[in-house]
Amino acid sequence: MDDFFQVLGKSVLARWRSANFSLERFPEIAVEALEQSPPAERVEMEKLIEAFLLEDEQPLQSQSGFGEPELIVYENPHFYIQMLFWMDGTTDIHQHQFSGAFHLLAGESIHATYEFHNAQSVSAHLRVGNLQLLGVELLETGRTVPITSGSGHIHALFHLERPSISVVIRTHHDPGTGPQFTYLPPHLAVDPFQADALTARRKQVLDLLEKLEHPSYPIHLAAMLRGLDFERGFFILQNAVGYLRSLGRWEEYWEIFRQRHEALAGYVQPTLNEIIRRDGLVEMRRMVVEPEHRFFLALLLNLSSRKDLLAMVEHRFPGKSLPTVMRWVEELVEISEFGMGILDAEIPPELLIRESEESLMAGVLYLIEVADQPKPEPFKQLSGGDLESLRATCLRSSLGVLV
Repeated sequence: MDDFFQVLGKSVLARWRSANFSLERFPEIAVEALEQSPPAERVEMEKLIEAFLLEDEQPLQSQSGFGEPELIVYENPHFYIQMLFWMDGTTDIHQHQFSGAFHLLAGESIHATYEFHNAQSVSAHLRVGNLQLLGVELLETGRTVPITSGSGHIHALFHLERPSISVVIRTHHDPGTGPQFTYLPPHLAVDPFQADALTARRKQVLDLLEKLEHPSYPIHLAAMLRGLDFERGFFILQNAVGYLRSLGRWEEYWEIFRQRHEALAGYVQPTLNEIIRRDGLVEMRRMVVEPEHRFFLALLLNLSSRKDLLAMVEHRFPGKSLPTVMRWVEELVEISEFGMGILDAEIPPELLIRESEESLMAGVLYLIEVADQPKPEPFKQLSGGDLESLRATCLRSSLGVLV
């Protein structure tokens, strides 16, 4: 049992008791406690880990899969303190059913905050609306951020270093603030804790048929999409989108879903496209260990404006934002027997036949460099048609924000 966290927990308990356990006051109390006794300055990680591994007298641990891992370092019937280690995980865009504060004990993180406008409840577990980015900031070691429960605090964290470690002082549960929605930009909010076991098993059976390349898969899927309600139909369609695209049959099944749900379907196609893009970047993050590259991936994941992205890079690399971004793009190019790719931008085979890899890379860097210039100089290395094809490829990828 770590003495620092026992003292910290008792301090929070005394302050909150004096405020009559007001939920409204708890984030403020948690922030004050963390800023007056910053874990980043006072916790010796080697000693804490050694004590946790060798001493049996520890707070009761949860069964949560959140964190890599999560350690409970103080517990009380009113609140508890957890340490969350992060190696490759990144949080979904989410709100909370609890309140408190978190403190970055080690590493750096990109923190994005959002609002969900024009929300409409389709069911108790799914809403449609418009998710809007409010801001993005770089959290450095020692930073403390309040957490309020409910839709007033929608955020996501992208951890840059391995490991990043956060300390969270939090309530167990704030009544009346659920569901704890996860947001799928730009248009959906879903309840990740809904226990729809039947839909989960149906997805698994469809996955089995997919792996077997069974001829009944398309027949059953079409029948399901014609009959299911919007919520379950969305999850089945989301599960199938990758396979349908590989078969070249996405438009056919999308039309079935669109006809079934009419106006509501308009929220789904851009959301599925963004899910695919974000999943790709998060998966790349598992293979990228260089902190600068992870920082770049975090910006591409969270920002949709070239101006905002370059401003964040400028904050970290003053006077070198555009050259730094161009260097990262060049460092992240991958050339294999299957072709040439830059992040999720896959260069079309016909371009690789006509142009050299060096010319194509130069073309990508040119498009990034001149994107905000009103009348850029002509690019000499590629034909006009090939340059436009390269631009279209970049625009369909996460590089689109830069070109």
